[in-house]
Amino acid sequence: MKKIRITVEKTNTGYSAGAEKLPVYTAGDSLKEIRINMVDAINLHFDDPDRTVKASDLDLVLDLNSYFNHYRVINAKALSERLGMNQSLLAQYIKGIKRPSPKQTLRIMKGINQLGKELTELRFLI
Repeated sequence: MKKIRITVEKTNTGYSAGAEKLPVYTAGDSLKEIRINMVDAINLHFDDPDRTVKASDLDLVLDLNSYFNHYRVINAKALSERLGMNQSLLAQYIKGIKRPSPKQTLRIMKGINQLGKELTELRFLI
């Protein structure tokens, strides 16, 4: 089954989400809750026991502001240095003051993915 794209936005009370190409929406206090609620909502929408959607069938997509709001542990200053990007510009993207081009968005995501890969490959000395 092709993944179902779910657009997630941070709100004042939590998160809201909508399925692309389906009239299915939900809200929740966390991304975990959004994923659970969306699985339930999509399965109710299809109402077909032969077509069951699982959490792994969802592709959650967030804008930069929501992403950095959720993952506050990512230091924007250090990330901008790592990417060779102007810190002020990245901060404006994160705050929603400016909207990055698709190329810039991919550059930022690639940098975050590379950092995640490096972190998973490291071990602490025991």
